[in-house]
Amino acid sequence: MVLFTLLGVCLIGVAVALNVSWILLNWRRIVPLALGVPFFALLIVGVALNTVFLVREVRRNERHDAFLSAVTHELKTPIASIHLYLETLQFRQLDNAQRNEFYTRMLADSDRLLATVEQVLKAGEVGQRSRSHVRVIIDMRQLVADCVHNTLVGHGLEENAITLSVEPTSLPMMVRGDPEELQTALMNVLGNAVKYSPNGVDVRVALSVEHDAWVRVSVTDQGIGIPAPHQKRIFRRFYRVPSRNVLRTKGTGLGLYLVRTIARQHGGDATAASAGEGRGATVSLQLPRILTPVVEQE
Repeated sequence: MVLFTLLGVCLIGVAVALNVSWILLNWRRIVPLALGVPFFALLIVGVALNTVFLVREVRRNERHDAFLSAVTHELKTPIASIHLYLETLQFRQLDNAQRNEFYTRMLADSDRLLATVEQVLKAGEVGQRSRSHVRVIIDMRQLVADCVHNTLVGHGLEENAITLSVEPTSLPMMVRGDPEELQTALMNVLGNAVKYSPNGVDVRVALSVEHDAWVRVSVTDQGIGIPAPHQKRIFRRFYRVPSRNVLRTKGTGLGLYLVRTIARQHGGDATAASAGEGRGATVSLQLPRILTPVVEQE
């Protein structure tokens, strides 16, 4: 990437120098000046655009390579673990307690394997359609509470590790959408908050209504944080913050891409904010609220 950038800058510099020289040599000649200046301007713009496209392509290839490496690790590790446990069960005589422990660990590894596969499949699925086909009325209070409970159970956390606060309001927090996809988005945000809190999980989930028209879910952690230049890029597909703290934690770079894609397909958006590295982060999911009560016909 540095090579292509330097090459592009050098070519632009040469083109600018030639343009200036052409103007100085032909400033009294109208026709060569009128033809030469636009030609060199187009040449400079073309070189600049080509450099930008090359740099973007190099970055995209780097993200793809990182994604393949991460997915390979996420798939290989649980498979190797399950294989080892099965070999142990096959060739050694174990008591019931050890067998049950092995079964529990194999189930956990298979769940991890399934979650990775589903995340990759879901990323391809949401990227191929602009709107979700299944639309029902969803109570966000219940959905968020269920996701918090599932995250606590799935990561073996104590109840006070994730706290949920709901804004005291009489307004219904109902949205229209696909419950499975919205659950996927919320579980990804909560999972990231837990995963990137290496020094202890302390996650705060806030559910509120904004301007009577939006339902907002904000998930705040006290983890490794997000540097300011990367707070918008983290929603790109395969993108991971190039930080030691992040790279030590395995991931596919698809979680937040799924979150924003699902939110926008439901007419909302997803944003991230952080005071910097080591200062935690807040990821918010905003969805349009149903403004009028809807009576379901059975």
